[in-house]
Amino acid sequence: MTALGAHAGEFSAMPRDIAALCEAIQGVLIHRDIAPLLYGLKLSEEDRDNGHIRPIAQMLTRIHVLDARPLTIAREPAHRLPTVCRHFSLMLCSILRAQGVPARPRCGFGAYFTPGKFEDHWVCEYWDAGDARWILVDAQLDAVQRKAFNPDFDPLDVPRDRFVIAGDAWQMCRSGRADASRFGLTHIHESGLWFIAGNVVRDLASLNRMEMLPWDVWGLMEMGDDALTDEKKALIDRVAALTLAGDNALADVRAIYESDDRLRVPPVVFNALRNAPESIAS
Repeated sequence: MTALGAHAGEFSAMPRDIAALCEAIQGVLIHRDIAPLLYGLKLSEEDRDNGHIRPIAQMLTRIHVLDARPLTIAREPAHRLPTVCRHFSLMLCSILRAQGVPARPRCGFGAYFTPGKFEDHWVCEYWDAGDARWILVDAQLDAVQRKAFNPDFDPLDVPRDRFVIAGDAWQMCRSGRADASRFGLTHIHESGLWFIAGNVVRDLASLNRMEMLPWDVWGLMEMGDDALTDEKKALIDRVAALTLAGDNALADVRAIYESDDRLRVPPVVFNALRNAPESIAS
């Protein structure tokens, strides 16, 4: 998903400072669900359909269809590409990888959008060589959103209790330390252990460089807690532990993903929003 293709030269002019990179990304992307609420934009269905784009190469092509200027020039909100949190994270990840910095989008839940809730969300995690640690960055939170949501932290270094990686959310709920009904997506009234399990599988795929859409469904993913058998819960227990285990577990993260058809992203997934199967190459 982060292969640049014909756009390989696009990122050479991008800044190397994380704050400046996030600002540049915020100047070309806009969250399609937040746009009407905070930016006063009325998006058509065609505009919203941009959120179904998966690869960064297609995102860049569409960005330039909307505005042909370099990525470093901020667009007015109406001329930005309407997407969702996953795309902000994917774009930051793509730029950092092109600059030689280890990075990966992480799937989980943000505790800073709706009081008392953990909302379905993606951020980017990158390796800071100077601090010798992985850092979470929310590239979506521009000045407008920071004012609206008033996060109590620096979006360039998100605490891990404010963005909860899916595997951590699963372990919290399985152990009784958190209520699974608080994890989901408030505006569609969906939550529960099944929702968390789906994000654990998406996070595993992302760690294997298959950064899928938040509504892509395949394999082990279920719609409802009743479908989570003890065997499936045990498998998610194992996957969750591996996604949190650190760099020494990367070989095992790869092995479990490759060895189980229920976890590995197939050539065709089910797009839950479009209610239709889709080739991931399209």
